Parts: sequence; structure tokens; C-alpha cells
Amino acid sequence: MLALRKRRMAASHPFLRGGFRPFFFGAATWAIVAIALWLCEFSGRIALPSGFANVAWHRHEMLFGFVGAAISGFLLTAIPNWTGRLPIAGRPLLSLFGIWVAARFAVLFSSRIGLWPAAILDVGLYVALALLAAREVIASKNRNVPIVGLVLLFGLADAADYLGQAGTLDADLGWRSAMALVIIMISVIGGRIIPSFTRNWMVKRGVKSGLPTQPQSLDLLVIASTALALLFWLAFPAQELAGGMLLLAAAAQALRLSRWGGHRTFADPLVAILHAGYAWVPIGLALLGLSVAGYDLPQSAGVHALTAGAMTTMILAVMSRASLGHTGRDLSASPMTVAAYACVTIGALLRVSASLGIGPYGLMVVIAGAFWGAALLLFLIVYRPVLWGPRLGEAR
Repeated sequence: MLALRKRRMAASHPFLRGGFRPFFFGAATWAIVAIALWLCEFSGRIALPSGFANVAWHRHEMLFGFVGAAISGFLLTAIPNWTGRLPIAGRPLLSLFGIWVAARFAVLFSSRIGLWPAAILDVGLYVALALLAAREVIASKNRNVPIVGLVLLFGLADAADYLGQAGTLDADLGWRSAMALVIIMISVIGGRIIPSFTRNWMVKRGVKSGLPTQPQSLDLLVIASTALALLFWLAFPAQELAGGMLLLAAAAQALRLSRWGGHRTFADPLVAILHAGYAWVPIGLALLGLSVAGYDLPQSAGVHALTAGAMTTMILAVMSRASLGHTGRDLSASPMTVAAYACVTIGALLRVSASLGIGPYGLMVVIAGAFWGAALLLFLIVYRPVLWGPRLGEAR
């Protein structure tokens, strides 16, 4: 098996030598296409041929299309680091990516072919990914089984979204569950990489005091409180108690973030953007908590702070850093990368502002979507050659 994987890697195109390559490329490409289609439908210019209602399709494809691809690329790239085993590459990787691509078209044209072919492809990808990851992690007796479990639950949330569209379940349960799971993933994984990368950067610059540490008891308490608050929100989405729990989780997340020293990292955009992305977590939880607790705030403000803000910014930060690091390039943000970070931040701010009633809603949504899409387009312009080309010093 080991020899077979080595031969697959050596014989495959560079694009198929690591999970981050096709899935990060696919995530950014589909994000641009999906947001363009959504804005056209939002403006009344087209009607999408999907079995999902227009807003439901937008939610589904942002979560299970765009975010799901980024999760897949991250997981397939992280597993070799966690386990010391060779990555999935070549034809097996192409098969996984092909399922994801086929699922996107199946969802888009589901009014013509039906929801179930799309569901089989879409849910099947995340179940297969979780099983492959479980095999690797269990074989190496690695500690990251909970991350694999979250990916499996993400696949079940995808299934719930289809059942919701079919009228079998609450139509909001699937996307709410997926959003909650991704925020928990960000809390767990972000809590590892952000203080670690920040500490490494500070040490290189000669900083000796106030260095962030790896997760401790407080961090575990923050993650647990966030998970409990989100679970309560899923079960009782209109209860004021759920709003109060979300507000407490927001305060805990803000305290956690403040201990990582993000204000000292502005000199390195690759590090600073991680802090900026994570900052959207307490902001989003607070806005969501206020809306649930009975304050005159729309829920969409919190939802978009967590999705357009936290998820997209963290995805862009991780994709750019991992693409450089795993291809042997310097960890340095180009001017266009910095511009992408600026665009995603502006887009998130505008989208949340639109939900809060600041400015003309329709125009604000379109402009926010344009900035958001521009961020992913800039990523593609800079990193497509990186993702499709060989690692520095590696033969094609």
C-alpha cells in the first residue's frame, strides 16, 4: 500500500499531489461562480434551475460547496502531518474531487434531475472523506479523531439540508447545524494554529515576553461553552436563554482571542489575517445572541458575520498560507494577497451592515458580494500557478 501511494504521487500531475491543490482551487472557483449566480438571481436577472429555493441554494452552496471544499482540502493535507503517512494522491484524490464537482452541478440542476442524485453525491463525499480520514487517524493512533467526527457530522448536516428541502425535516436544521459545526472546527483548529503561528513569528522577531501558548484549560472551556450554546440554539432557536448562552460564548471567545496577541502581528499579513478572521467568531456569536435574546436585530447579521466574516476569512487565510508552505515557498503575503484580505474584510463588513439596516439593502448586498467574490478571484490569480505547479525544486 505504501509503495503504491508513492508510485501514484510520483506519476501524478502536480495538481493531484496533495488534497489542498484541487480542493482549494475548486473552493475558490466555485465561490466566485456561486456568488455571481446568486447576485444575478437576487437582482432578478436569472432563475436558477435548482430544486432548492433561491436563498436555500445560496446557503447550501456556500456551506456545503465552498466551505465543504475548503474543509476537504484542509483535512486531506493535515492528515499526513498528523499521522506521518503518505497523502492521498493521484486517481483516488481525483475521484474525491470529481465527486465534489459532480455534486455542484447536480445541485445546480436538481430541478431537472431531482434532489436525490445530488444528495447521494454531496453527502457521499463527506461520508467517504470521514471514513478515509478515520482509517488514517486510527491506524496511526492519532489524537484527531474528534476532527474526523466533526466532518462526519458535517455530512449528516448536509443530509439534513436535503431532507429539509424535501419537507421531511425542519428546513433550517441542516444549514444551522453545518454553520455550528464549522464554527466549532474554527474554534478547535484555530485555537491550535493561531497561537502557534503567532508564537513562531514573535520568536523569530526576538520577542521574549507575552508569547501565546497552546490550548489550556481555559481554551477547552471556551470551546465547550461555544458548542453548548450553539447546540442550545439549534434545539431552541427562539429561546431567550439560547441568546444569553450565545452572548456568554461570545465573551469567552473574545477573551480567548485577546490572549493571542493579535495586535502585535500587523507587520505580517499572513499572521494578522488569522486573528482578524477569528475575531468574527465573537462578533457573530454576539450578534446572533442579541437577535435570539429579543433585541431588535435580524438574525442574518450574526449569520453573515459567522459565514462571510469568520468562515471565509479563515478559509482564505489558511488556503493562502498552506498553499505557500506546502509547495516550499516563502511564507510571505504578496500585495495581491493583502488586497484579497482587504476585500474579504470589506465584503463581510458591508454584508453585516446591510443586515443591520445601514445603507440601501439591495445595493449593499450586491457590493458586498462583489468584494467577497473579488477576494476569491485575487486568490485564484495569485495561487493558481502555485496549486497547479510542482513544489519548488520538484520535477513535474
